[in-house]
Amino acid sequence: MLWLDFETRSRCDLISHGGYNYAKDISTSVLCLSYAFNDEDVQTWLPHQPFPQRIVEFINQGGQIRAHNAAFERLIFWYVLCPDYNIPEPKLEQFYCTATQARANCAPGSLEDVGRFSGASMRKDHRGSQLIRLLSIPKSDGTFNDDPTLMAEMVAYCEQDVRAMRAISQAMRQLSDEELADYHVNERINDRGVLVDTELCTAAIGYASVELEEIEKIVSEVTKGEITSVRSTKMREWVLARVGNEAKKLMETYKDDVKKYSIDKSVRANLLVLAQENPDQVPPDVADVIQCADDLWASSVAKFKRLKELADVEDQRVRGAFVFAGGAATGRASSYGAQVHNFTRKCAKEPDAVRQAMVRSHAIVPVYGRRVTDVLKGMLRPAIVPMHGKSLVVADWSAIEARVNPWLSNCPSGVQKLDLFRTGADVYKHNASATFRVAVDQVTDSQRQLGKVQELACGFAGGVGAFAAMGKVYGVSLPEPLAKQMVNAWRMANPWAVDLWQGLENAYTRAMRNVGREFSVGRVTYLFDGQHLWYALPSGRVLCYPFARLEPDGVTYAKSAWKPAADATEWPRGRLWRGLACENITQAVANDLLRHSLRGLDDVVLHVHDEIVVETSEPEAVVQKMREVMCTPPAWAQGLPLNIEVNTMQRYGK
Repeated sequence: MLWLDFETRSRCDLISHGGYNYAKDISTSVLCLSYAFNDEDVQTWLPHQPFPQRIVEFINQGGQIRAHNAAFERLIFWYVLCPDYNIPEPKLEQFYCTATQARANCAPGSLEDVGRFSGASMRKDHRGSQLIRLLSIPKSDGTFNDDPTLMAEMVAYCEQDVRAMRAISQAMRQLSDEELADYHVNERINDRGVLVDTELCTAAIGYASVELEEIEKIVSEVTKGEITSVRSTKMREWVLARVGNEAKKLMETYKDDVKKYSIDKSVRANLLVLAQENPDQVPPDVADVIQCADDLWASSVAKFKRLKELADVEDQRVRGAFVFAGGAATGRASSYGAQVHNFTRKCAKEPDAVRQAMVRSHAIVPVYGRRVTDVLKGMLRPAIVPMHGKSLVVADWSAIEARVNPWLSNCPSGVQKLDLFRTGADVYKHNASATFRVAVDQVTDSQRQLGKVQELACGFAGGVGAFAAMGKVYGVSLPEPLAKQMVNAWRMANPWAVDLWQGLENAYTRAMRNVGREFSVGRVTYLFDGQHLWYALPSGRVLCYPFARLEPDGVTYAKSAWKPAADATEWPRGRLWRGLACENITQAVANDLLRHSLRGLDDVVLHVHDEIVVETSEPEAVVQKMREVMCTPPAWAQGLPLNIEVNTMQRYGK
């Protein structure tokens, strides 16, 4: 195999415009290419030298090319190196991404971070980014720095990156053939891109000042006037006074050995992750304020601005939106640049009318919403459109996690739950029927709504806090005693769930106490190798909780999604508990179903957890194909009833 890393320069800003626009920009050029075959010494090619014939022959023979964030190297090959130096174009399938390999092993994707994560050093080396600023970005007069001393240092840094990438990759579990094939499917979707209504994006940017004022107003409302701006120094103290001990640990930082608390960007990101996993630690109103702080810097206007910047100037398509295996502990994809996973589910009821008003700079409040913020959020999805003469076919699995969860339990009461889905019964009404002890056909609309909140909040061992958080989404608010009754009633009606949660905790705890032995519960198996706590899914895919420890209060592990403070001596650790274990395996299996379906569908432009979007000129045929592919479980998922909802649209929505 061939290990390699490029260093490049360009007048195109990589961060703002993304890798595809960067590679295609006429000013982009290669500074150096450091490479090594197998375990040989690292060498470097410079543009004034003849290109190594051995690499050309390797490409022609179809050899595997390994790079960290390999999409970038692939694009530099395709759009810069190959045309400029008449080199054969390597195929997409020849590339193996070591960042993907790291994420598939539940480690951070960054080459720098994965080294720190594994304990090599907790001290961050900023020299690489300094060299990039000095050599890869033009000076204020538009020229580039060609200092030979700095260039020699850049070459040495590039060569060290190749050595580090190779050492880290060789020390980790290799991607399976199926994982690698799924990575290539993801990259083909990234290459295809999705069309963006850039005129709408331009119009949305014009509403920036109004939206930012409204974000500050929301903060004031949520905090009852205690905080009027998320820039206020009071915000940190307000949050600190309302979160649990686990959340407070995430806010800790040390300066001159003195403990302090922070609410900076990385802390906010960690707290928002914790808020989803354990609302008791970060209550919903606190999460709202933290989210507002992020919204101030990444508002809807900022998202529209990002879409416009990333859109290709020739065809207005945004490419490279999906990070394969970006979700820690599940392998789900995450978003980069366009951040489609973070688009609000709420969509404007009349997107064409709203668009017309926006591009004409008309007032959009109160005609289309109470706040400008709300209107803009409702137009994020509709900013994605099909090419002229084509349609978007949007299909999402119905209650996928509610189906996968009891299927994973592999027990009789779980099968009974699945029978409700097989027969098309209303699961929410059945929850309400059991809770209120009335016949299913006598369940009222308000009771059904409670049954819906029960299903969504309680499946992963959620308690009163989870019920309150989910209830807020669906307009349900109950006193704590009644909320507790709702939780207990769901658990009594779903005994498979309680058994599964307890079984998971028993299995992973026993695995931690018995190195090298497998312990199974339902359809999942745990094994602790002395360092990482692995779990095997029904599909055969394996994931892990890295650097796991059995401590007095349970199992902890290094959480790759959390970032350490600059002066940290250890990577932040999360606590594994039964609800999180259940959520992780359920979402991981749902992701396996998504991967399986993506292999069987053409012209996919988007996928968001349980949803797939295809751009097509034959929508009726694609609807049929999606029903066939997405509703037929793979061989490993026999007995899992699947169903989808499909819509054809001219603007992406819900």
